[in-house]
Amino acid sequence: MKVLHLNTSYGGTGSGKGVAWLHEALKEAGVESNVLVPGQKAVNETILKTPSNLSQKWNRLLYKIDKLPLKFYRNKVSHPSFSPGWISRNIQQEIDRINPDLINLHWVCGGFVKPEQIASWNKPLVWTLRDMWAFTGGCHYDRNCNKYQKSCGACPILGSHNDNDISKQLWQRKAKSWQGINLTLIVISNWLADCARKSSLFKDSRIEIVHNAVDASKFKPLPKNQVRELLGLDLTHNLVLFGALNATGDPRKGFQYITPALQHLAKSSLARNTELVVFGSSEPENAPDIGMKATYLGTVNDETKLAQIYAAADVTLVPSVQEAFGKVAIESLACGTPVVSFDSTGLTDIIEHQKNGYRANCFSSEDLARGILWVLEDEDRWQKLSHRARQKVEEEFTLPIQAAAYIKIYEDILQKST
Repeated sequence: MKVLHLNTSYGGTGSGKGVAWLHEALKEAGVESNVLVPGQKAVNETILKTPSNLSQKWNRLLYKIDKLPLKFYRNKVSHPSFSPGWISRNIQQEIDRINPDLINLHWVCGGFVKPEQIASWNKPLVWTLRDMWAFTGGCHYDRNCNKYQKSCGACPILGSHNDNDISKQLWQRKAKSWQGINLTLIVISNWLADCARKSSLFKDSRIEIVHNAVDASKFKPLPKNQVRELLGLDLTHNLVLFGALNATGDPRKGFQYITPALQHLAKSSLARNTELVVFGSSEPENAPDIGMKATYLGTVNDETKLAQIYAAADVTLVPSVQEAFGKVAIESLACGTPVVSFDSTGLTDIIEHQKNGYRANCFSSEDLARGILWVLEDEDRWQKLSHRARQKVEEEFTLPIQAAAYIKIYEDILQKST
């Protein structure tokens, strides 16, 4: 079985790490797996770049060019997570050269693949949905507008009142291009699967749920004091961890709920010995007063160091407003660190309320604080939460489990395609 994965990156980003780990797990299971990424230096014969001499700077420029139509929407929300999908790279020659039995798309927008290309490949297709973009008019998360259930248009993320705006046009392009194609969706959470089933584009499609996985040999419990010494973190404090790409700047990740939550927590007896640790962001200008010490670790790309950070913490906060799954959550659980989240979206597949963490009422900073306190205030309880955290990952979120689920789906698709 020869599979070709398409993704905008390999390693580094959330989708890039997910594809890299899946690729290696499939190879370990005997699948001839290949990955094609745009303009990235070929790592080996199975991780390939698109056939061009474009530099990384030029690839970043293409990404920006794909975003140019957003300039016409002056009332859009700040930092909109929106991809118009109007330019792409020519990868047909590379697909023909590899000649895969099946193509697995992942995160392919932003100047890599546009909707019209997908139907032209004449191969069985799997699309691993890591956000909502595939079935919306361009947004990666819809902020609960739900217009993708019909046909988009007058997009609130773009601040648009035009029913025929770029979101409606992209939705129409997708609907026209994908009629009758052999496409199976693999979706990383029950919440995202429910969204796809309600969408006008995929309501009649085959939809399978396969959760993201974590490399449990890298992300694992470590001696807490030892890793704190390595990282220069306080040995005596309760460490409350929060992290994401653009951790303090992306409102979807929920940092705006952490300040009032920790201000609530600051009124408790634990406050004096509790500290916030943030990765994925440097300290913001005019950092809010949260009532306790805060340490900002900046961007962390090294997985060994990241695993140490999780293992050093006592609790990880994942207060996302919308989350397709929650890679930070499973990485934390794999390291034996309980997670406090809101009771929403993809995180409900990961966090077992009061078993490996706490799911707070949406979107209550007060209950978020209550969850943090509940995790921290009892050592025997924390030990049970920590044990179940690791156990949950070993039972459901390891790479061999994920690879086996993918192989079963691939084999079924190929059998039905012959």
